[in-house]
Amino acid sequence: MTDAAKFWDKIAPKYAQDPIKDMSAYEYTRGRTASYLTQDSRVLEIGCGTGSTALELAPFAREIVGTDISPAMIEIAAQKARTAGISTVDFRAMTAQDASKLTEGFDVVTGFNLFHLVENAEDVFGNIHRLLPSGGYFISKTACLADPSVGLKRFAFKPLIAVMRLFGKAPYVRSFTHRELESAITFAGFEIIETGNFPALSRYIVARKR
Repeated sequence: MTDAAKFWDKIAPKYAQDPIKDMSAYEYTRGRTASYLTQDSRVLEIGCGTGSTALELAPFAREIVGTDISPAMIEIAAQKARTAGISTVDFRAMTAQDASKLTEGFDVVTGFNLFHLVENAEDVFGNIHRLLPSGGYFISKTACLADPSVGLKRFAFKPLIAVMRLFGKAPYVRSFTHRELESAITFAGFEIIETGNFPALSRYIVARKR
């Protein structure tokens, strides 16, 4: 098991209990994401955590495959699905890199609050582009800790995270700007069709495969 998987396994029970910090932003982006799904959509969610978003989007799609690096997170997600009686969501433990290489046929790929935590995210974007059909959607929300819109706080994030990582209190974290993130997605072959900050720190992007 990787160090990242161990980190997320350790915090999984607390993560499952933590309330969403900005519910209005979460509900807005969940609604926008649902608007791109159809009853025929097969969706891959990379970095599904404990499965809350996948389960809420399940009524809008034919099937959702939720993946996460943490087996403990996946176990909690699967239990949520069983409790809710939802059979159209399949949860699997795997890295973002491995999930992006699945060849089962997906119409939409999502990744929420994930890609700033993924090393070599550009490679994952390229893999996602290859697995989607022409016109398929890649929908993401990513913390952009280095963007000027964050203000002076952006200068404190990097050293703070470095100290937290030293003591095992934080995973790998990358500091994107909006421009860097969007450039990486378009370089992978996508056309960006919708953006916004919900909440202010997180860049919501809807991209379509050209």
